[in-house]
Amino acid sequence: MARRFGIEGGIIGVTAAAVVSLAVAGALAFAQPGATPKAEADTVGSAQQRPERAPRIAPVDSSIVHASDRPGRSLNITIDDGPDPVWTPKVLEVLKKHNVKAVFCMIGPQAKAHPDLVKQVVAAGHKLCDHTTSHNTGMDHQSQSYQSQQILDAQKMIEDAAGGATVEYYRAPGGAFTPYSRQLAADHGMRPLGWNVDSKDFEGGSVEMIEAIVRGELSNGPTVLFHDGGGNRARTVESLDRLLPWMQQQGYGFGFPQR
Repeated sequence: MARRFGIEGGIIGVTAAAVVSLAVAGALAFAQPGATPKAEADTVGSAQQRPERAPRIAPVDSSIVHASDRPGRSLNITIDDGPDPVWTPKVLEVLKKHNVKAVFCMIGPQAKAHPDLVKQVVAAGHKLCDHTTSHNTGMDHQSQSYQSQQILDAQKMIEDAAGGATVEYYRAPGGAFTPYSRQLAADHGMRPLGWNVDSKDFEGGSVEMIEAIVRGELSNGPTVLFHDGGGNRARTVESLDRLLPWMQQQGYGFGFPQR
């Protein structure tokens, strides 16, 4: 709403009115169709400059975490790209069967479309992770306004779908973190989350190949990456059903990434 100015009689009043008229005319001219405000100069694609939302919870460390919060021989199981109405329930069944908790890195619109699944994940004791709204693996080449929209919009979608649970981690698609995105996520209570072992379950190959990759790379570190979205995840479900008891037989326990 425009601010109203009182106009007193005489030369001062006339001058003030003229100044206000010129200011209004200038603003109208600047707002003509096709004009591009300077604030949008760094915008890439369809993202638009806008104020960031204020953080709702305490900030956390902005460094990318891999370590487990469980002492000793421990692994962090992380599940990306869901929730999916076919595969997320099957992954949840396998995790429950072997008494393992995981971090689910969710795509914002997927969470919004399947709030029942998000609530199931939370009710089962798993944790939530922001995986942006569109899974753009070129996030690190986008403007800060684009990164902000992708991260904060997804956080809200996931938390709304969860019915109150907070999103505790942020994982950049393809690991495309930037210093800005890490700090933004941390300021909003989401620890940037990396991985040490990529199961390659999204690539064309056998369950045996997935098992071999995971077994061979566990020495790299504790955080293991699987997927419950983005396509047919039957091999993921079967490989998890084989790998989780094998991990337990090797003396591994399961925790969550440090916060």
